[in-house]
Amino acid sequence: FSSRRRHTRLQGDWSSDVCSSDLAKGLLAAAGTDLSRVVKATVFLVDMADFAAMNAVYAEHFPTDPPARSTVAVRSLPANARVEIELVALAGD
Repeated sequence: FSSRRRHTRLQGDWSSDVCSSDLAKGLLAAAGTDLSRVVKATVFLVDMADFAAMNAVYAEHFPTDPPARSTVAVRSLPANARVEIELVALAGD
């Protein structure tokens, strides 16, 4: 990990698993940062038909000034996850 940025990959379907968003918040907190300091998100979806549902939940977590985001369709994800979200956040001062 860089002392200026932290990088982690999260798995899970945010539309049905609040635990995943809690995990993201916990990992960011452990790295000395939080959702407000996320500068980039990459979303991997197994089915692009889930985009609207993912986007609605994403908007709940980033209601104002959301970070830059890319969304990519993939064939499969580990552990049969339907959604994987990679966050890049600023850490430190």
